[in-house]
Formats: sequence, structure tokens, C-alpha cells
Amino acid sequence: MFFFQNISLSTWLIFIAVVVGLMLLNEFGRYSKITGTISFVIVPIILTIFVWPRTSGPGTGVQTANWFQWVKTYSALAGCIIFMTLRYFKKVQAKKWFYLLVPGILAINILEAVIREIEIVNLSGVIDGMTYLGGNWNYLNAAAGILNMLTICGWFGIIISKNKQKDMIWPDMCWFWIIAYDIWNFAYVYNCVTDRALYSGLGLLLAATIPAFTIKKGAWLQHRAQTLAFWMMIVMTFPNILSTGQHAIQSSHNPTAYYTISIISLLANLAVAIYQIRTIIKKHKNPLKDELYCELETYKKIKEENTKVCVK
Repeated sequence: MFFFQNISLSTWLIFIAVVVGLMLLNEFGRYSKITGTISFVIVPIILTIFVWPRTSGPGTGVQTANWFQWVKTYSALAGCIIFMTLRYFKKVQAKKWFYLLVPGILAINILEAVIREIEIVNLSGVIDGMTYLGGNWNYLNAAAGILNMLTICGWFGIIISKNKQKDMIWPDMCWFWIIAYDIWNFAYVYNCVTDRALYSGLGLLLAATIPAFTIKKGAWLQHRAQTLAFWMMIVMTFPNILSTGQHAIQSSHNPTAYYTISIISLLANLAVAIYQIRTIIKKHKNPLKDELYCELETYKKIKEENTKVCVK
């Protein structure tokens, strides 16, 4: 294969199991305040004290024994906790400033990846069991990440759904931004965590995007934060999971493949940025205050489904 070495049928089945497993964990985490607290507060505290220092701490020589993996884990968990606070406490919902934390945690996660992408530009070889091959493609995808971060919009339009789960709904986060994010994030994982890109990249992204387009539309960021947090906790606990053994899938380590996915990522996010600028100018929108895409059918359907109020 162009991006990866040959993938067997049994490995594809494992891949599907990973996606489905993360989706099920996501459903458990979003079911109620109790299941969310267990998943994103109690379990991480136990793992932080008793498990992760031994499995992923300094000197362990594993792939997760670096600053980025630890920061990524806790930033994902912080996102889940912030989102839960907004979902379940009405007093918080009344505070407009709190809504800034939602795009803030998303932007921080993107920025972390951009920094890491630039950090490995000149890396080459095997470090802590991870194969790195840096190059100019890292700059291309870092630029795509910055565009993706800058096109986050409509955060003051975030609402809490009326269903039992009280999902965090972001109507202005439309499908085209999500797809551009997915392409950028897959390119990032492929460039920086290359031999984990099938599971930690494609599989993890599908675990959030599938429910965002089917199970609970409009809640993509909630799905993304929760599936990412679950996956990071699993990887921190079992650093070699699916990175060794017969179901481990290595990258082709082909410079052309790195360039290809990074260029696609940059073009996708550039297209979203151009469309957003066009919308701002044409509709006379203020991107710091207004929802930009409220005239799109996808926005209207999500808003109506979660408020029972028709948006004209």
C-alpha cells in the first residue's frame, strides 16, 4: 500500500473492533454525569497515581515516555471535564465567558500538535521505539493546523441538548470543518506518530466522526474529546498496544506519502478558510461574535433537533 505496509484481513477486523470499542466507550462516557465522572475523573486519578508512572514515566523507554503524550492525555481529559461542567450545570451555562473555554481547549490541542509537528522536522531514526522521518511536509501540515485552528467559529452558539445525555451541541461546526480537521489530524499522526497512524489516526478519528454524523449530530467535539481521552488512557496504560505484534501496521516511510497527505491537508483547510472568509464578507458576519453558517440546512437541522425551535 502507498501509506502503509500490507494489511491483512484479520488486522482490518481488529481495526474495526478498535473503532467500535471506542464508540461504545464514548456512549458510556456521555450516558450520564455519573458515568462521565467515573470515566474522566476517577479512573484517570487512579491511573496517574498507580499505573502511568510505571508504564509511561521517564526512563521507561516506551513510545509514550515524552512530554507530548502526557500533555495530550491531560488536555483531552481537561476538555472532557470542561464540557461536562457546561453540560450538567445550568449556572455555568448562563456564563458566556465559559463558552470561550470550549474553543480554547480545542485550539490548545491543535496548537500542541502543530508545535510537535515542527519539533520533529529535523528528527530521523528510532527514538523510544518510535520511527521518525522529518521533512518539509511537517511545515505544510503545521500550516494546515494553524488554518484549522483559525477557522474555529460560532462558539457562542453552543447549546445543550434537551435529551437525557445533555450533549454539548455546536451547530456552527459544520461537516466541512470536521472533514478538514480529520484530514489534518490524520496527516499529523501519520507524520509524527507514523507507525501508529492506522489506529491512533484513522481509527480514532472515525470513532468520533461516525457518531457525529449518525448517533448524535452536532456533538462532534464532545465525541472527539471523549474518544481521544479514552484512547490516550489506553495507550498510556499499554504503551505497546497494537504497535508491536502481528496486528501492528507500520507506515511505508515513503517521503512521497508524507508529502501527499500533508498537501491534501493544507488544500482542504485552505478551502475551508477561503469559504469562511467569503461567508464573512458576503453575509457581513463578525467571526468573533456571530454564527457564520446559520443559513445552511445542516445548521438548521441540528439546531431544530436539539431545541425543538425552528430556525428560519
